[in-house]
Amino acid sequence: MPESVAPLVELIAKQLVDHPDEVSVSVGGGRDGEHSDLYELAVKQDDLGQVIGRQGRTARAIRAVVRAAAAKHGRRAQVEIVE
Repeated sequence: MPESVAPLVELIAKQLVDHPDEVSVSVGGGRDGEHSDLYELAVKQDDLGQVIGRQGRTARAIRAVVRAAAAKHGRRAQVEIVE
């Protein structure tokens, strides 16, 4: 069921950046094993600040939404923003 949250991460990120075609989300296993997912969000270097936001507020908000969406499916989720 991790695929159901990945499009959400991608949709949110694409709305925030100047280069939406450079956004990609990869899904991997999280630290907690089979009940946890790790979403790696990659954006263009120029857009990194827009995804992180002032003092990391935007990144925290993205993570909160993703955690809530994953919890709805009985899973845990982490979002990592990579360059």
